[in-house]
Amino acid sequence: MKINHKHISLLALMLGGAMCANAQGIMGGHVTGNIQLDGQISSADSIIGAQDVPEKLLMNARADILYTNGDFSAGLRFEAYQNPMLGFNMKYKGQGIANYFVAYNGERISVTAGNFYEQFGSGMILRAYEDRYLGLDNSLLGLNVAFRPVNGVTIKALAGKQRYYWEYGDGIVRGIDGEVNLNSVIKSMADSKLRLTMGAGFVSKYQDDQTIAYPANPAYKLNLPLNVGAGAVRADLSYGNWGLQYESAFKGQDPSIMNNYIYRNGQAHMLNLTYSQKGLSANIQAKYVDNMSFKSVRSESGEMLYINYIPAITKQHTYAFLSMYPYATQTTGEMGLQGDLMYKFKKETLLGGKYGTDIHLNASVITGLDAARIGGAGTLGYEVNGLNPGELYYSDASLEVAKKLSSKLKLTGTYGYQIFNPIVEGHHGDLHHNHVVVGDLTWKVNKKNVLRFEVEWMGSDSKYTADVDDKRCGDWIMGLVEYNFTSAWFVSLSDQYAYKDGIGNYYNLSVGYTHGATRFQLGYGKQREGLLCIGGVCRQVPASNGLTFSLTTSF
Repeated sequence: MKINHKHISLLALMLGGAMCANAQGIMGGHVTGNIQLDGQISSADSIIGAQDVPEKLLMNARADILYTNGDFSAGLRFEAYQNPMLGFNMKYKGQGIANYFVAYNGERISVTAGNFYEQFGSGMILRAYEDRYLGLDNSLLGLNVAFRPVNGVTIKALAGKQRYYWEYGDGIVRGIDGEVNLNSVIKSMADSKLRLTMGAGFVSKYQDDQTIAYPANPAYKLNLPLNVGAGAVRADLSYGNWGLQYESAFKGQDPSIMNNYIYRNGQAHMLNLTYSQKGLSANIQAKYVDNMSFKSVRSESGEMLYINYIPAITKQHTYAFLSMYPYATQTTGEMGLQGDLMYKFKKETLLGGKYGTDIHLNASVITGLDAARIGGAGTLGYEVNGLNPGELYYSDASLEVAKKLSSKLKLTGTYGYQIFNPIVEGHHGDLHHNHVVVGDLTWKVNKKNVLRFEVEWMGSDSKYTADVDDKRCGDWIMGLVEYNFTSAWFVSLSDQYAYKDGIGNYYNLSVGYTHGATRFQLGYGKQREGLLCIGGVCRQVPASNGLTFSLTTSF
C-alpha cells in the first residue's frame, strides 16, 4: 500500500517497541536486508508484436529490511513500480510500504502481526505466498499464530485480508490447521522405520453480499453464500525406501466469476508415491480437481486473491523449447498422472563408462473431466461421469541422458514430445504436437572458467496464423554460447529462430558480474510473448525489444 499516516504510526510503533526492548535489556539485535532493482527499455517491433512504450524506462524495485533480536523480529518491504515493467499489472504503478510485520518465535508459540505468508499442507485450501517474477503477492494482513503444545504437534490459526496490489481485498480469510508427527508423540514409534505425519485444516472466507442478476429471470438476484468453507486432510507416510503423500480437499458452494456463478461443491485430491535408493529414484503422482478455484473476492478474475494453490504435476522444464508450452493448473476441472524416474548407471559398467551415466525419464498426461452441462449461473452447472477422462489438455514425455565424457567435458542430450491443447489458455485451434531435441555441452576449461554450448530444435505441426496470433507455432532452432570466467563475470549469446511455419527471430546478449553479495546483469535482445509459469502458476508476458538490467544485493 502507499504510505499514509497509518503506516507512519505503525513504523513509529515498531521503533518504539525496539526502544522498549532496549530499556528491558534485550537490545542488541541485528539488521539484515536485500535490495533488488530491475529495469527495461523496450521499443516497437511489428514482427514480434512488441508495442511502443510511452516512457522508455520501466522499473521495478524493492528493499526488504529485517530486524532480529533473539525470538523477536520485525520487518518491512518498500516497493516501487515506476512504471511497472512489461507483463506486470499496471495496478502496481506507484510506490510505498507493501509489507510490514512484527513477530515472536518461541519454543511453544509463534505470533506474527502484520503481513505474513502461510501454507496448510500442500496449499490446496490455503497458500499465502509471493513470487516476484510472476508479479504475485497473496500475503495476508492480520494475525498468524502457531502453537506447539508438545513436540510433534503444531496448531495454527490465522485471520486477515489478502493483498490486492496496493490495497486489500474485501474478503476476510480465516483458518485453522493441525499437524501431528506420530513418531514424536508416541514413544514406541520413536525409532520405528515407519514414519507418519497426519494433518487437517479448515479455511473460511467471508465477503459481503452483492447483486448478481439471475440469468433465467433478471428481475431476481442470485442468493450468494456470504461464508464459504474449505477443509482438507493429509498424510505423509514413509517406510524404508518408500514414501506416500496424500491430501484431499473439499469446498462448499462458491459461485464466482471463475466458475460462471454455479453452485457446485468443489473437491481436489492428490497422491504421490515415491521410491528411492542409491542411484535410483522414482515417483508417481495422481491428481483430480473439480471446481476448486478459491478466491477471497468472488468477482476477481485475474491472478490475484487466490486463497489456495493447486500444484501442477507436469515437469517444470528448464530448456527453452521444452518450456515454450508450459501447463497451468485448470482449477475448474482436470485430472492427470505423472511418472518420473532417475537412474545412475555405475562407473566402470557397459553403460556407465568411466564416469557413470545419468538418465531421467518423465511422462505426464492431463485431461479435462468427462462432464455434462446441466445449466448456467444459479445452477449446479454440470455433472461429472465418474473418473472417466475428458478432453486431452496436455501430454508430455521426455528422456534426458547426462554423461561425463572426461574430467572437463559433460554432455547432456534430451528428447521431448509434447501435446498441447490451446483451450487451456482460452484459445481455439487444433492440438499442437511438438518434438524437441536438446544438446548441452559443458567444458570446464579450468577451475575458474566454464564454457557451455546449447543447441535446440523443435518440430511442430502447428502453423502461425494472424487470426490466432500464437507466436510459438512452427518449427524452431536455437543456439546458445555461455562463458563463465574468473568466478565473477559471465557472458551469454543466444538466438531462437522460427525457420518454418512460424514468425520471429529472437536474439539475446547478456553480461553479468558478481562481487560478494552483489550481482549486476545487463541484457539486450528480443523476448517472445507468451506465458511465464512457475509451479503451474502463470502470467502473460508481452513481446519486448530492447535493453534489460538487474541489480541485486544483500547485507
